[in-house]
Amino acid sequence: MNNKMNKVELLHKNYIHSLKVNKRWVRLYQLIILLLIFFSWEISSRMKWIDPLIFSSPSKVWNLLVAKIQDGSLAANLGVTLTETVAGFLIATVLGVIIAAVLWWSPLLSKILDPYLVIFNAMPKVALGPVIIVAMGPGYTSIIANGVIICVIITAIVVYTSFKEVDPNYIKVLQAFGATRYQCFKEAILPASFPTIISTLKVNVGLSWVGVIVGEFLVSTKGLGYMIIYGFQVFNFTLVFLSLLVIAVLATIMYQLVDLLEKKLIKE
Repeated sequence: MNNKMNKVELLHKNYIHSLKVNKRWVRLYQLIILLLIFFSWEISSRMKWIDPLIFSSPSKVWNLLVAKIQDGSLAANLGVTLTETVAGFLIATVLGVIIAAVLWWSPLLSKILDPYLVIFNAMPKVALGPVIIVAMGPGYTSIIANGVIICVIITAIVVYTSFKEVDPNYIKVLQAFGATRYQCFKEAILPASFPTIISTLKVNVGLSWVGVIVGEFLVSTKGLGYMIIYGFQVFNFTLVFLSLLVIAVLATIMYQLVDLLEKKLIKE
């Protein structure tokens, strides 16, 4: 019996070790690919295989990054965009889950609103940016609203679909013990939908950045979106690439934080 237990433990340890080794190899290959991309970009720019004025180069971007950090302009613009994005991300997610909960709570309301949600989700919401700015004024509120409106409907639809797909037997068991509809939602529907909500958070990371950057394109005088527009206006494409790379790094960090949240919830 002890020998069997030892073999099982050994197999488990070997399996965990193989997973860790595989993860390290994946990270290594990802790093190699990233380095190759920047190396190829630098060489292509130096050899004039690509137009260095339009496509810049990693060395120019790095030098500009150092200059922007030293004069404090990057921190100021980054802080504005990050605040707007996180606010839009959180508001859209919470509001989307609330809308999904209301639709689940009232089947009649969900039937009435279902076609309108589908139509609104199909609309190019980026095109509503100018309308939002005119309605709410050229400020942080309209930019955050632009990020919210891109995320909230898709969040509501996906989460509501997840609520509906929860095994109805869970509800029947709870109702057999006298649970109210609220208790059914709290104890069965919401916990069962956590994986879908986390997946929606991952999608919203990218969408919220898109919404906020588009909003900054239209109205802002600060932020990474403003830096991109300004770079185009003065033909400083190094500034454009710097802004894009900073956005990519920040979006990756946000995604990893959501991934950590997912692991924590699954572990619990």
